[in-house]
Amino acid sequence: MTGPKAAGPGGQGRWGDLTPRILSALVMVAVALAAIWAGGLIFALVIALCCGGMAWELSQMLAPRRSGLALQLGAATAVAVFVAGVLPMSLGLALLLVPVVQGWLQVAPTAKTRFAVFALWIVLAGYSFIWVRSSLGADWLIWLAVVVVATDVAGYFAGKTIGGPKFWPRISPKKTWSGTSAGWVAAALVGAASAPIFDMGFSLVIASVLVSMASQAGDVAESALKRQTGVKDSSGLIPGHGGLLDRFDGMLGAAAMFLFLFTFLG
Repeated sequence: MTGPKAAGPGGQGRWGDLTPRILSALVMVAVALAAIWAGGLIFALVIALCCGGMAWELSQMLAPRRSGLALQLGAATAVAVFVAGVLPMSLGLALLLVPVVQGWLQVAPTAKTRFAVFALWIVLAGYSFIWVRSSLGADWLIWLAVVVVATDVAGYFAGKTIGGPKFWPRISPKKTWSGTSAGWVAAALVGAASAPIFDMGFSLVIASVLVSMASQAGDVAESALKRQTGVKDSSGLIPGHGGLLDRFDGMLGAAAMFLFLFTFLG
């Protein structure tokens, strides 16, 4: 496996990463749609493997000289998420804490809090996706993914073409206000187009924008972690996108917001 890439200036042009990004995105979309359509244990396995990969990347960033520990925590996370998905909720949630506590006990004292926060975020998001697919069906999961993808795509192209003031230059120097706001607009359009499918009105537009904001917050949080650990990408697993955390940080934030909206607002 490829570890985190060290930070450094890019030598490509403005659109130099577009082709590998598109090709990788097409593969990921195909895998995601096939897994969502299949549901059940196949979907749970795909989500668990993604969570295991993200936990491996997280461990690599926080404990770069302990590759054995990273593999151990990645495997433990994948197993915990997969098994938790088929257990009753109380037992499943308790099992998700095992790799979090395991990593917290073994990483360096200076990295304990960051590991615990991000690891807990990863396992809960993974469990949430499995729960949404099994309890609410594929429609809501596809809506959630489309909102995040639309936010990311609109933000990428608006940021590249329009540019302008940076959103948070100290944490995420590539993100602009134009790209951020374009993501909100794209999410609102997805919500408006999806409202008739779910027999909902303007509330779904608002929910879509909130999910979009949460996905962007997830991206910023992961960017802050990379700045603190001095890496450019969480890994090199996905050409043009970096690692799993780089690609799915927005989905982690979106999952958290969706569960909040569903739990407290229905």
